[in-house]
Amino acid sequence: MKSSNIGGQAVLEGVMMRNKEKIAVAVRKPDGGIRVGKTTYKSASTKYKFLKWPIIRGCVSFVDSLIMGIKTLMYSADVYASDQEEEKEKGLTDDFMNDTFKEKGESAMMIGTVAFSLVIAVALFIILPYFLSSLLMKWTNISSNFLLALIEGIIKILIFIGYIAAIAQMKDIKRTFMYHGAEHKCINCIESGLDLTVDNVMKSSKEHRRCGTSFIFIVLFISIIFFMFIRIENIPLRIIIRLLLIPVIAGVSYEFIKWAGNSDSKLAEALSKPGLWMQGFTTKEPTRDMVQVGIASVISVFDWKPYVEEVRKEIAKKERREQRAKEREEARLKGISEEAFEEPEDEAEEAKKSEKQEEAANASEKPLKGTVDLKADEVEEFIENGWKTKEDEGSAEAEEKQEATEASGDDAENTEALENKEA
Repeated sequence: MKSSNIGGQAVLEGVMMRNKEKIAVAVRKPDGGIRVGKTTYKSASTKYKFLKWPIIRGCVSFVDSLIMGIKTLMYSADVYASDQEEEKEKGLTDDFMNDTFKEKGESAMMIGTVAFSLVIAVALFIILPYFLSSLLMKWTNISSNFLLALIEGIIKILIFIGYIAAIAQMKDIKRTFMYHGAEHKCINCIESGLDLTVDNVMKSSKEHRRCGTSFIFIVLFISIIFFMFIRIENIPLRIIIRLLLIPVIAGVSYEFIKWAGNSDSKLAEALSKPGLWMQGFTTKEPTRDMVQVGIASVISVFDWKPYVEEVRKEIAKKERREQRAKEREEARLKGISEEAFEEPEDEAEEAKKSEKQEEAANASEKPLKGTVDLKADEVEEFIENGWKTKEDEGSAEAEEKQEATEASGDDAENTEALENKEA
Protein backbone atom coordinates (compact mmCIF):
# COMPACT_ATOMS: atom_id res chain seq x y z
CA MET A 1 0.00 0.00 0.00
CA LYS A 2 1.27 3.48 -0.86
CA SER A 3 2.45 5.26 2.30
CA SER A 4 1.15 8.73 3.10
CA ASN A 5 4.69 9.64 4.28
CA ILE A 6 3.27 11.73 7.11
CA GLY A 7 4.34 11.19 10.67
CA GLY A 8 4.08 12.89 13.99
CA GLN A 9 4.15 12.64 17.73
CA ALA A 10 2.02 13.38 20.74
CA VAL A 11 2.68 16.60 22.65
CA LEU A 12 1.17 18.05 25.82
CA GLU A 13 -2.61 18.06 25.19
CA GLY A 14 -2.07 17.86 21.46
CA VAL A 15 -0.62 16.30 18.33
CA MET A 16 2.21 17.32 16.01
CA MET A 17 2.10 16.19 12.37
CA ARG A 18 4.82 16.48 9.75
CA ASN A 19 4.59 16.13 5.98
CA LYS A 20 7.96 16.68 4.32
CA GLU A 21 8.86 20.30 5.20
CA LYS A 22 5.47 21.20 6.66
CA ILE A 23 4.85 20.90 10.40
CA ALA A 24 1.68 21.58 12.37
CA VAL A 25 0.95 21.38 16.08
CA ALA A 26 -2.66 21.30 17.31
CA VAL A 27 -3.20 21.83 21.04
CA ARG A 28 -6.46 21.64 23.00
CA LYS A 29 -6.77 24.84 25.06
CA PRO A 30 -8.21 24.92 28.58
CA ASP A 31 -11.34 26.73 27.27
CA GLY A 32 -12.15 23.79 24.95
CA GLY A 33 -10.88 25.43 21.77
CA ILE A 34 -7.92 24.30 19.67
CA ARG A 35 -4.84 26.25 18.72
CA VAL A 36 -3.15 25.13 15.50
CA GLY A 37 0.33 26.36 14.70
CA LYS A 38 1.94 25.69 11.34
CA THR A 39 5.47 26.24 10.10
CA THR A 40 8.11 24.78 7.80
CA TYR A 41 11.35 23.02 8.68
CA LYS A 42 14.14 22.30 6.22
CA SER A 43 16.42 19.46 7.11
CA ALA A 44 20.15 19.65 6.38
CA SER A 45 19.58 16.80 3.90
CA THR A 46 17.84 19.25 1.53
CA LYS A 47 21.10 21.17 1.20
CA TYR A 48 23.60 18.29 1.28
CA LYS A 49 22.55 15.41 -0.97
CA PHE A 50 24.89 12.87 0.62
CA LEU A 51 22.80 13.12 3.80
CA LYS A 52 20.02 11.31 1.89
CA TRP A 53 22.14 8.21 1.39
CA PRO A 54 20.93 5.01 3.11
CA ILE A 55 21.99 4.66 6.75
CA ILE A 56 23.16 8.30 6.85
CA ARG A 57 19.60 9.56 6.29
CA GLY A 58 18.50 7.58 9.33
CA CYS A 59 20.94 9.48 11.57
CA VAL A 60 19.80 12.81 10.11
CA SER A 61 16.15 11.88 10.58
CA PHE A 62 16.82 10.91 14.20
CA VAL A 63 18.47 14.28 14.96
CA ASP A 64 15.69 16.19 13.15
CA SER A 65 13.02 14.29 15.07
CA LEU A 66 14.75 15.00 18.37
CA ILE A 67 15.03 18.74 17.69
CA MET A 68 11.50 19.16 16.36
CA GLY A 69 10.10 16.91 19.08
CA ILE A 70 11.47 19.07 21.86
CA LYS A 71 10.47 22.31 20.11
CA THR A 72 6.90 21.23 19.54
CA LEU A 73 6.62 19.76 23.04
CA MET A 74 7.71 23.04 24.62
CA TYR A 75 5.43 25.01 22.30
CA SER A 76 2.44 22.91 23.33
CA ALA A 77 3.31 23.43 26.99
CA ASP A 78 3.40 27.20 26.41
CA VAL A 79 0.01 27.17 24.68
CA TYR A 80 -1.66 25.05 27.32
CA ALA A 81 -0.23 26.99 30.26
CA SER A 82 -0.57 30.51 28.85
CA ASP A 83 -3.24 32.92 30.02
CA GLN A 84 -6.31 33.09 27.79
CA GLU A 85 -6.33 36.90 27.59
CA GLU A 86 -2.66 36.87 26.66
CA GLU A 87 -3.40 34.38 23.85
CA LYS A 88 -6.12 36.61 22.43
CA GLU A 89 -3.69 39.52 22.28
CA LYS A 90 -1.09 37.44 20.44
CA GLY A 91 -3.29 36.62 17.46
CA LEU A 92 -1.57 35.21 14.37
CA THR A 93 2.22 34.99 14.18
CA ASP A 94 4.47 34.55 11.17
CA ASP A 95 6.35 31.58 12.57
CA PHE A 96 5.13 30.06 15.83
CA MET A 97 8.12 27.72 16.11
CA ASN A 98 10.78 30.38 15.84
CA ASP A 99 8.77 32.69 18.08
CA THR A 100 8.82 30.02 20.77
CA PHE A 101 12.64 29.97 20.71
CA LYS A 102 13.33 33.59 19.80
CA GLU A 103 15.26 34.39 22.95
CA LYS A 104 18.87 33.19 23.25
CA GLY A 105 18.15 31.84 26.72
CA GLU A 106 15.34 29.66 25.38
CA SER A 107 17.54 28.35 22.55
CA ALA A 108 20.26 27.52 25.07
CA MET A 109 17.65 25.77 27.20
CA MET A 110 16.62 23.63 24.23
CA ILE A 111 20.25 22.69 23.50
CA GLY A 112 20.71 21.84 27.16
CA THR A 113 17.55 19.72 27.14
CA VAL A 114 18.73 17.77 24.08
CA ALA A 115 22.17 17.23 25.59
CA PHE A 116 20.72 16.14 28.94
CA SER A 117 18.31 13.73 27.21
CA LEU A 118 21.15 12.15 25.24
CA VAL A 119 23.30 11.75 28.38
CA ILE A 120 20.43 10.07 30.25
CA ALA A 121 19.70 7.79 27.27
CA VAL A 122 23.36 6.75 26.98
CA ALA A 123 23.61 6.12 30.72
CA LEU A 124 20.36 4.12 30.90
CA PHE A 125 20.55 2.10 27.69
CA ILE A 126 24.29 1.66 27.06
CA ILE A 127 26.50 2.08 30.13
CA LEU A 128 24.15 0.63 32.78
CA PRO A 129 23.19 -2.51 30.78
CA TYR A 130 26.85 -3.14 29.95
CA PHE A 131 28.00 -3.03 33.58
CA LEU A 132 25.03 -5.07 34.81
CA SER A 133 25.67 -7.77 32.19
CA SER A 134 29.40 -7.74 32.99
CA LEU A 135 28.68 -8.26 36.69
CA LEU A 136 26.31 -11.08 35.86
CA MET A 137 28.93 -12.70 33.65
CA LYS A 138 31.51 -12.55 36.48
CA TRP A 139 29.11 -14.12 38.96
CA THR A 140 28.29 -16.96 36.57
CA ASN A 141 31.85 -17.37 35.16
CA ILE A 142 30.62 -17.02 31.56
CA SER A 143 33.12 -15.51 29.07
CA SER A 144 31.17 -15.72 25.77
CA ASN A 145 30.88 -12.40 23.88
CA PHE A 146 27.70 -13.72 22.29
CA LEU A 147 26.06 -14.31 25.69
CA LEU A 148 27.33 -10.95 26.99
CA ALA A 149 25.68 -9.09 24.10
CA LEU A 150 22.49 -11.13 24.47
CA ILE A 151 22.19 -10.53 28.23
CA GLU A 152 23.03 -6.85 27.72
CA GLY A 153 20.28 -6.56 25.09
CA ILE A 154 17.71 -8.27 27.32
CA ILE A 155 18.59 -5.89 30.18
CA LYS A 156 18.15 -2.90 27.82
CA ILE A 157 14.69 -4.06 26.76
CA LEU A 158 13.67 -4.68 30.39
CA ILE A 159 14.91 -1.20 31.42
CA PHE A 160 12.97 0.34 28.53
CA ILE A 161 9.75 -1.49 29.44
CA GLY A 162 10.19 -0.60 33.11
CA TYR A 163 10.82 3.05 32.27
CA ILE A 164 7.70 3.27 30.08
CA ALA A 165 5.59 1.46 32.69
CA ALA A 166 6.80 3.86 35.40
CA ILE A 167 6.14 7.13 33.58
CA ALA A 168 2.77 5.81 32.34
CA GLN A 169 1.51 6.17 35.93
CA MET A 170 1.76 9.97 35.67
CA LYS A 171 -1.52 11.69 34.78
CA ASP A 172 -0.06 13.97 32.09
CA ILE A 173 1.86 11.08 30.49
CA LYS A 174 -1.30 8.95 30.41
CA ARG A 175 -3.08 11.69 28.45
CA THR A 176 -0.04 12.09 26.19
CA PHE A 177 -0.17 8.37 25.39
CA MET A 178 -3.86 8.82 24.50
CA TYR A 179 -2.92 11.63 22.10
CA HIS A 180 -0.25 9.27 20.73
CA GLY A 181 -3.05 6.83 19.98
CA ALA A 182 -5.02 9.61 18.27
CA GLU A 183 -2.02 10.43 16.07
CA HIS A 184 -1.68 6.80 14.95
CA LYS A 185 -5.41 6.41 14.39
CA CYS A 186 -5.55 9.47 12.11
CA ILE A 187 -2.71 8.17 9.93
CA ASN A 188 -4.10 4.62 9.86
CA CYS A 189 -7.51 5.98 8.91
CA ILE A 190 -6.39 7.66 5.68
CA GLU A 191 -3.87 4.90 4.85
CA SER A 192 -6.79 2.46 5.00
CA GLY A 193 -8.69 4.49 2.40
CA LEU A 194 -11.26 5.95 4.82
CA ASP A 195 -12.45 9.54 4.98
CA LEU A 196 -10.82 11.52 7.78
CA THR A 197 -13.78 11.81 10.14
CA VAL A 198 -13.96 11.37 13.89
CA ASP A 199 -16.06 8.19 13.56
CA ASN A 200 -13.65 6.59 11.05
CA VAL A 201 -10.60 7.55 13.10
CA MET A 202 -12.09 6.05 16.27
CA LYS A 203 -12.52 2.72 14.40
CA SER A 204 -8.89 2.67 13.18
CA SER A 205 -5.96 0.91 14.84
CA LYS A 206 -3.83 2.73 17.42
CA GLU A 207 -0.68 0.83 16.39
CA HIS A 208 1.47 1.84 13.43
CA ARG A 209 4.65 0.32 11.97
CA ARG A 210 6.46 3.64 11.53
CA CYS A 211 6.08 4.55 15.21
CA GLY A 212 9.01 5.86 17.24
CA THR A 213 8.37 3.19 19.86
CA SER A 214 8.98 0.51 17.22
CA PHE A 215 12.10 2.40 16.14
CA ILE A 216 13.51 2.34 19.69
CA PHE A 217 12.75 -1.36 20.04
CA ILE A 218 14.47 -2.12 16.72
CA VAL A 219 17.48 -0.05 17.84
CA LEU A 220 17.71 -2.12 21.03
CA PHE A 221 17.39 -5.38 19.08
CA ILE A 222 19.90 -4.49 16.35
CA SER A 223 22.39 -3.30 18.96
CA ILE A 224 22.49 -6.88 20.30
CA ILE A 225 23.66 -8.12 16.87
CA PHE A 226 26.27 -5.35 16.46
CA PHE A 227 27.69 -5.71 19.97
CA MET A 228 28.20 -9.45 19.49
CA PHE A 229 31.15 -8.66 17.21
CA ILE A 230 32.98 -6.42 19.72
CA ARG A 231 35.80 -8.64 21.01
CA ILE A 232 37.97 -6.06 22.78
CA GLU A 233 38.88 -6.72 26.42
CA ASN A 234 39.56 -3.10 27.39
CA ILE A 235 36.38 -1.88 29.17
CA PRO A 236 36.63 1.90 28.37
CA LEU A 237 37.34 1.06 24.72
CA ARG A 238 34.34 -1.28 24.64
CA ILE A 239 32.07 1.53 25.84
CA ILE A 240 33.57 4.03 23.36
CA ILE A 241 32.97 1.62 20.46
CA ARG A 242 29.38 1.16 21.62
CA LEU A 243 28.90 4.93 21.59
CA LEU A 244 30.46 5.26 18.13
CA LEU A 245 28.13 2.56 16.78
CA ILE A 246 24.98 4.43 17.88
CA PRO A 247 24.62 6.42 14.59
CA VAL A 248 25.15 3.24 12.53
CA ILE A 249 22.58 1.30 14.56
CA ALA A 250 20.11 4.20 14.30
CA GLY A 251 20.63 4.33 10.52
CA VAL A 252 20.07 0.59 10.05
CA SER A 253 16.98 0.72 12.29
CA TYR A 254 15.59 3.61 10.25
CA GLU A 255 16.00 1.65 7.03
CA PHE A 256 14.11 -1.27 8.56
CA ILE A 257 11.25 0.93 9.80
CA LYS A 258 11.06 2.64 6.40
CA TRP A 259 10.90 -0.70 4.60
CA ALA A 260 8.39 -2.24 7.01
CA GLY A 261 6.15 0.85 6.89
CA ASN A 262 5.89 0.65 3.09
CA SER A 263 5.62 -3.13 2.69
CA ASP A 264 2.56 -5.38 2.76
CA SER A 265 4.64 -8.58 2.80
CA LYS A 266 4.15 -11.29 5.41
CA LEU A 267 7.82 -10.95 6.39
CA ALA A 268 7.44 -7.24 7.17
CA GLU A 269 4.28 -7.98 9.13
CA ALA A 270 6.00 -10.69 11.19
CA LEU A 271 9.13 -8.63 11.92
CA SER A 272 7.00 -5.63 12.94
CA LYS A 273 5.03 -7.60 15.56
CA PRO A 274 7.40 -7.00 18.51
CA GLY A 275 7.45 -3.24 17.89
CA LEU A 276 3.66 -3.15 17.57
CA TRP A 277 3.42 -5.08 20.83
CA MET A 278 5.64 -2.48 22.52
CA GLN A 279 3.24 0.24 21.36
CA GLY A 280 0.69 -1.27 23.73
CA PHE A 281 2.65 0.56 26.47
CA THR A 282 2.91 3.94 24.71
CA THR A 283 -0.45 4.26 22.92
CA LYS A 284 -3.85 4.32 24.56
CA GLU A 285 -7.38 4.69 23.19
CA PRO A 286 -8.14 8.42 22.75
CA THR A 287 -11.39 10.28 23.33
CA ARG A 288 -13.33 11.88 20.47
CA ASP A 289 -12.06 15.31 21.58
CA MET A 290 -8.47 14.09 21.26
CA VAL A 291 -9.20 12.70 17.79
CA GLN A 292 -10.47 16.14 16.75
CA VAL A 293 -7.09 17.59 17.72
CA GLY A 294 -5.30 14.92 15.66
CA ILE A 295 -7.47 15.62 12.61
CA ALA A 296 -6.88 19.38 12.96
CA SER A 297 -3.14 18.73 12.85
CA VAL A 298 -3.33 16.35 9.85
CA ILE A 299 -5.42 18.63 7.63
CA SER A 300 -3.00 21.50 8.32
CA VAL A 301 -0.14 19.72 6.53
CA PHE A 302 -1.75 17.11 4.27
CA ASP A 303 -4.44 17.14 1.58
CA TRP A 304 -5.88 13.73 2.45
CA LYS A 305 -8.75 13.51 -0.07
CA PRO A 306 -6.67 12.86 -3.27
CA TYR A 307 -4.50 10.43 -1.32
CA VAL A 308 -7.51 8.46 -0.04
CA GLU A 309 -8.81 8.21 -3.62
CA GLU A 310 -5.49 6.69 -4.68
CA VAL A 311 -5.59 4.23 -1.78
CA ARG A 312 -9.11 3.14 -2.74
CA LYS A 313 -7.97 2.59 -6.33
CA GLU A 314 -5.07 0.44 -5.10
CA ILE A 315 -7.40 -1.58 -2.88
CA ALA A 316 -9.83 -2.10 -5.79
CA LYS A 317 -6.93 -3.08 -8.07
CA LYS A 318 -5.66 -5.59 -5.51
CA GLU A 319 -9.13 -7.09 -5.16
CA ARG A 320 -9.40 -7.42 -8.97
CA ARG A 321 -6.04 -9.18 -9.12
CA GLU A 322 -7.07 -11.60 -6.39
CA GLN A 323 -10.37 -12.26 -8.17
CA ARG A 324 -8.60 -12.87 -11.52
CA ALA A 325 -6.11 -15.20 -9.82
CA LYS A 326 -9.00 -17.16 -8.34
CA GLU A 327 -10.77 -17.33 -11.71
CA ARG A 328 -7.58 -18.44 -13.48
CA GLU A 329 -7.08 -21.20 -10.93
CA GLU A 330 -10.67 -22.36 -11.41
CA ALA A 331 -10.19 -22.19 -15.19
CA ARG A 332 -7.01 -24.25 -14.96
CA LEU A 333 -8.81 -26.96 -12.96
CA LYS A 334 -11.67 -27.04 -15.50
CA GLY A 335 -9.31 -27.02 -18.50
CA ILE A 336 -10.51 -23.58 -19.73
CA SER A 337 -8.03 -21.21 -21.37
CA GLU A 338 -6.73 -18.59 -18.92
CA GLU A 339 -6.57 -15.93 -21.67
CA ALA A 340 -10.27 -15.21 -21.19
CA PHE A 341 -9.49 -13.84 -17.74
CA GLU A 342 -6.56 -11.61 -18.67
CA GLU A 343 -7.12 -7.85 -18.50
CA PRO A 344 -4.46 -5.55 -19.98
CA GLU A 345 -3.25 -3.09 -17.39
CA ASP A 346 -0.71 -0.34 -17.87
CA GLU A 347 0.46 0.03 -14.26
CA ALA A 348 3.47 2.15 -15.21
CA GLU A 349 1.22 4.71 -16.87
CA GLU A 350 -1.09 4.76 -13.86
CA ALA A 351 1.85 5.22 -11.49
CA LYS A 352 3.17 8.10 -13.58
CA LYS A 353 -0.28 9.71 -13.58
CA SER A 354 -0.52 9.29 -9.81
CA GLU A 355 2.88 10.97 -9.33
CA LYS A 356 1.84 13.92 -11.52
CA GLN A 357 -1.37 14.34 -9.51
CA GLU A 358 0.60 14.30 -6.26
CA GLU A 359 3.08 16.88 -7.61
CA ALA A 360 0.20 19.10 -8.74
CA ALA A 361 -1.45 18.81 -5.31
CA ASN A 362 1.80 19.71 -3.54
CA ALA A 363 2.42 22.62 -5.93
CA SER A 364 -1.07 24.01 -5.29
CA GLU A 365 -0.61 23.98 -1.51
CA LYS A 366 0.69 27.18 0.06
CA PRO A 367 3.76 26.89 2.32
CA LEU A 368 1.79 28.49 5.15
CA LYS A 369 3.16 29.66 8.44
CA GLY A 370 1.20 31.04 11.32
CA THR A 371 -1.27 30.21 14.03
CA VAL A 372 -5.03 30.01 14.20
CA ASP A 373 -7.09 30.03 17.39
CA LEU A 374 -10.34 28.09 17.30
CA LYS A 375 -13.16 28.46 19.77
CA ALA A 376 -14.90 25.30 20.95
CA ASP A 377 -17.82 25.87 18.55
CA GLU A 378 -15.45 26.47 15.59
CA VAL A 379 -13.59 23.15 15.78
CA GLU A 380 -16.01 21.07 13.67
CA GLU A 381 -16.11 23.72 10.94
CA PHE A 382 -12.29 23.80 10.84
CA ILE A 383 -12.11 20.01 10.55
CA GLU A 384 -14.65 20.15 7.72
CA ASN A 385 -13.13 23.05 5.75
CA GLY A 386 -9.45 22.83 6.65
CA TRP A 387 -6.82 25.49 7.15
CA LYS A 388 -7.57 29.06 6.07
CA THR A 389 -5.34 32.11 6.26
CA LYS A 390 -6.34 35.75 6.40
CA GLU A 391 -5.42 35.97 2.73
CA ASP A 392 -7.82 33.12 1.96
CA GLU A 393 -10.59 34.83 3.93
CA GLY A 394 -9.83 38.14 2.23
CA SER A 395 -9.92 36.60 -1.24
CA ALA A 396 -13.17 34.81 -0.38
CA GLU A 397 -14.72 38.09 0.76
CA ALA A 398 -13.49 39.80 -2.43
CA GLU A 399 -15.04 37.05 -4.56
CA GLU A 400 -18.35 37.41 -2.71
CA LYS A 401 -18.31 41.19 -3.24
CA GLN A 402 -17.48 40.69 -6.92
CA GLU A 403 -20.33 38.22 -7.32
CA ALA A 404 -22.70 40.60 -5.53
CA THR A 405 -21.61 43.49 -7.80
CA GLU A 406 -22.09 41.39 -10.92
CA ALA A 407 -25.48 40.23 -9.68
CA SER A 408 -26.62 43.80 -8.98
CA GLY A 409 -25.33 44.84 -12.41
CA ASP A 410 -27.31 42.02 -14.05
CA ASP A 411 -30.44 43.07 -12.11
CA ALA A 412 -30.01 46.68 -13.27
CA GLU A 413 -29.64 45.58 -16.89
CA ASN A 414 -32.72 43.36 -16.64
CA THR A 415 -34.79 46.18 -15.10
CA GLU A 416 -33.70 48.63 -17.82
CA ALA A 417 -34.54 46.13 -20.57
CA LEU A 418 -37.99 45.51 -19.02
CA GLU A 419 -38.69 49.24 -18.83
CA ASN A 420 -37.68 49.71 -22.46
CA LYS A 421 -39.92 46.84 -23.50
CA GLU A 422 -42.91 48.34 -21.63
CA ALA A 423 -42.27 51.74 -23.18
